[in-house]
Amino acid sequence: MELPVKAPVSGGQKTSYTIETKKLSYKLCSKFDEFKWICCGETPRGVPKFILRDVSCAARPGEITAIAGPSGAGKTTLLEILAGKISSCKVSGQVLVNSQPMKEKHFRRISGYVTQDDSLFPSLTVKETLLYSALLRLPGGKKEAANRVRRLLKELGLEHIADSRIGEGSNWGISGGERRRVSIGVDLVHDPAVVFIDEPTSGLDSASALHVSTLLKSMVVNQGKTIVLTIHQPGFRILELFDRFVLLSNGYAVHDGSLHSLEERLKFSGHQIPLHVNVLEFSIDAIESLEMQNAVLITNECSHETRNEGGHTMRTPNFNNHQEKPLCYPNSILGEVLILGQRFCSNIFRTKQLFATRVIQALVAGLILGTIYLNVGKKTGQVALQTRIGFFVFSLTFLLSSTTEGLPIFLQERRILTRETSRGAYRVSSYVLSNTLIFLPFLLMVALLYSTPVYWLVGLRRATDGFLYFSLVVWMVILMSNSFVACFSALVPNFIMGTSVISGLMGSFFLFSGYFISKNKIPSYWIFMHYLSLFKYPFECFLINEYGGEQGNMRCIEYDKGECKLYGSGFLRQRGLKDSRKWSNLAVMLGFIIGYRVLCFVILWFRCYRRR
Repeated sequence: MELPVKAPVSGGQKTSYTIETKKLSYKLCSKFDEFKWICCGETPRGVPKFILRDVSCAARPGEITAIAGPSGAGKTTLLEILAGKISSCKVSGQVLVNSQPMKEKHFRRISGYVTQDDSLFPSLTVKETLLYSALLRLPGGKKEAANRVRRLLKELGLEHIADSRIGEGSNWGISGGERRRVSIGVDLVHDPAVVFIDEPTSGLDSASALHVSTLLKSMVVNQGKTIVLTIHQPGFRILELFDRFVLLSNGYAVHDGSLHSLEERLKFSGHQIPLHVNVLEFSIDAIESLEMQNAVLITNECSHETRNEGGHTMRTPNFNNHQEKPLCYPNSILGEVLILGQRFCSNIFRTKQLFATRVIQALVAGLILGTIYLNVGKKTGQVALQTRIGFFVFSLTFLLSSTTEGLPIFLQERRILTRETSRGAYRVSSYVLSNTLIFLPFLLMVALLYSTPVYWLVGLRRATDGFLYFSLVVWMVILMSNSFVACFSALVPNFIMGTSVISGLMGSFFLFSGYFISKNKIPSYWIFMHYLSLFKYPFECFLINEYGGEQGNMRCIEYDKGECKLYGSGFLRQRGLKDSRKWSNLAVMLGFIIGYRVLCFVILWFRCYRRR
């Protein structure tokens, strides 16, 4: 069903924006060339690959400007430059907003950018997705955010699926067209004056594509927004909704104007457009003839259309003055942490792989492992001692390796984090802090579910303080592993690389823990790995908790002809352990947790705020 398109209403968008490019060029440099230029000041060798070359075009308020062209023409690159996602210091030429040079950081906050892939949380409902976005982007609190979401659901035609989960795949969730409208809504909650959309109709059927295009048309007509989008092969009815077309070919803008003017140019070039082919589709096929036309005529025609087409009356503010205001966030750090924490809780409890499966895994593993090593803690002798040590080692292996399943969730959140922080929704520090705080009680529950059955079934030291300390160490181990995975999920490019790096490092930590090779026999050039090992410190804590303290002097763990051959304190001395390490090792583990979280913050900050 098509959305109504009305005449412009009063009290709509107060400030309008015109975006222009003049002689814009952008070339692609390899990472090696950039490194040589930054570090050595050397000019990159070879012929640079120009993505865009001398592009001059304009997008005006109250119009939909479509960037079209064959694959590889530079459509998405031009859209990213217009949206301020690519820094102006990396392009030649000018990017102007209301005749003033663009300042990317400010412009990204007053505009909206919808990527081609829908980066949404599948476990949240449509209403929750828009509400969390509104809470993070609007300063008015929950009431203002709820009112905005209510209006936006009606405007987007999503009221009937407001309580449906986003989902992913074809088994459950909303349809592709509905998901696309939700993605658009996420970047419209703060009512931006300018909206950039990359391939809004990609992957949609004709009806859904028309619905989305009609929605965009209603925005420019009713609210006076400036909308710029990329398009590949639109149908006849969708073409009629667009006002201007920027046609690219090999990085050049071969046309900037209306569809009618493009049709006239084709006819002037001697082309006859078939009845069953639309003008834009035919122009892409005949783009070589358009390139051969006089560049001066093209420039004059585009300049003439920019002055005469449309006839919109707009208020043109001094954009420089608007951008001189200091950057500020809609919410305080505490407010951001609360909102992000609430959203994170919803994702955890609705993600069965992370919540239910992890809880059941901890409980079942504790029961099974406890029955395998049943009452081994009460036995004496060399065999029983080695069995208990093997139990501690296996427990650490299970605990440190079982948190890697959170890697896909971290990677999914990273895409959403990069998009939201680039628009000034919240701080990276708030995300890392809320992520840490939410995982503390969740992982504590997992630690208790594992520790409670396994500790008493195995028959470890029968004391309440021993059980509490054992549970504390298990909790710290799981937190270390979680922080380790979070850190490397911020660093690695994809899931395959992440699992390879994390598994390899975990294996190295296990090797240098002191269990297989004692500290004295580790080569000096590898000794640093012994102190960096996540296995070393909790393994020592388990041994000290079991054989240390006053009872360690009285606990005999090995007899010879009826006499005690080895006490618990003597066993610890053989391994070079002291009772004082019981708490110092916990401090080191806490340092690992904080250190990996800080490193995660630094990496995410660099990813989100580095200038492209």
